[in-house]
Amino acid sequence: MTDRSRPDLDDTTVEALGKLSEALETVEQARGFLYAFHQLSGKADILLGEALDSFRESGATALADDLERDLLGRNVVADRWTFQVVEDYDDGYWTAFRAADARARTELSGGDRHVLEARMKQRERTP
Repeated sequence: MTDRSRPDLDDTTVEALGKLSEALETVEQARGFLYAFHQLSGKADILLGEALDSFRESGATALADDLERDLLGRNVVADRWTFQVVEDYDDGYWTAFRAADARARTELSGGDRHVLEARMKQRERTP
C-alpha cells in the first residue's frame, strides 16, 4: 500500500486538492438532490393522476379534465421533463467537474484521491 498522505507534496498543493475534492463532493450532493427532485416530481405526477381518477369517480369531471389538461405530465422547465434536466446536468457540469478533479489529481498527486484526508488520518490517528 502506498503512502496516500503524499509527504512529497507541499501543504498548499494538498490543501488545493482537498478544496477541489470537497467541491466535487458538493457537486455530488447537488446531483443527489437533483435525482431526488426527479423522483419526487415523477411521484407527484403519478399521485396527481390518482387524484384525477378519484375526482372523476366523485363526479368532479370538469375539474379532473382541467387539471389533466393543465398539469398532468407538464414540463417542469420549459420543454423539459426532469429526466432531461438530470441528463443535461450529468452530461455537462457533473462530467466536466469530475474530469477537472481527475486532471488535478493526475497532474499533482499521481492520481491519488483524498490526500488531505490521508494526511489528517496520519496526523490524528490515536495510538
